[in-house]
Formats: sequence, C-alpha cells, structure tokens
Amino acid sequence: MWIFGYGSLIFRPSFPYEERRDTWLRDWSRRFWQASTDHRGVPEAPGRVVTLVPEPGARCWGVAYRIAAERVEEVLTHLDFREQGGYERHWVQLETREGPLLEALMYMAGPSNAHYVGPATLEEIVAVVRTAHGPSGSNRDYVRLLAEALAQAGEHDEHVAELVRLL
Repeated sequence: MWIFGYGSLIFRPSFPYEERRDTWLRDWSRRFWQASTDHRGVPEAPGRVVTLVPEPGARCWGVAYRIAAERVEEVLTHLDFREQGGYERHWVQLETREGPLLEALMYMAGPSNAHYVGPATLEEIVAVVRTAHGPSGSNRDYVRLLAEALAQAGEHDEHVAELVRLL
C-alpha cells in the first residue's frame, strides 16, 4: 500500500515505510485553507495547514510512501488519529518518474468538514500563521518546513512561496 503526502507528511512522516518516491497529483493544488486546532493551533486560536483543492491543469508534487503489508493497519490507525481534524481518506492515481501510475491513499480535507476555512487572501492567511502555535509547534515552522522540503525537491509551489515571502 502507498500513502501520498503533500503537507507535513513530506517532512514528518512519523510512521514506518519501506520506500519513498517523488510523485505528482494532477488537477489538484495545495492551499492553506484548512484550520488546525490540534497540531499548529488550538481551538481558541486555530492555525492554518494545507489541503488540496481541485484545479484543472495543476500538478501538485508530493511524496508517496510504500507501507509493508504487515504494517498497513498500524499505519492507518496512526494516520486516522493524526489527520482527524477534518481529513478523510481518498484513493488517487499519482504520476511517478518511473512511468506507471501509482495508486495511493491520501488524506484530504474538503469543504464539507468543520475545520475548512476556504479561500482567503494570502495576507489573511499570513496573519493567522504568524501567531498560531499548537502541540506540534508553530504555524510558521510548518510553512517553513514545507517550503524547505519543496525547495530540496526542486519543486515550486506559488501559494507556499508567496506565504514564505510575506512571512
């Protein structure tokens, strides 16, 4: 089984895996449109974390992790708890450098969940990120670590890059 990470799972997978691959998901874009009350913020002052939004023609880079068959249940139990703040499981087809498509499970927070805050200006998002802090650390660190992971992979994400510039 493969797990697709496009946010914190890129820089902090926190589960055992057998293999890691660069992958891309077509027609989706990463956006800081999800509130975080359990990791990068608290209920009284939610932070902002990424989710995916449909965007025809877009190509979102991320990482796919291959999970050993005997560890799948353990990893899914861990991820179901970690991604509980509005994220749901979805099966996707990923592009790889190796050629064939890869089927993977990803966690995505859509507009129907209670923590989805939706579109906002970058300035509004930055105002939240500057001050938010939760059990997993500061919201600024989340943005910084994601931007660093993207840079190390040679991938550019305009939304993330602009947030970093404004921070």
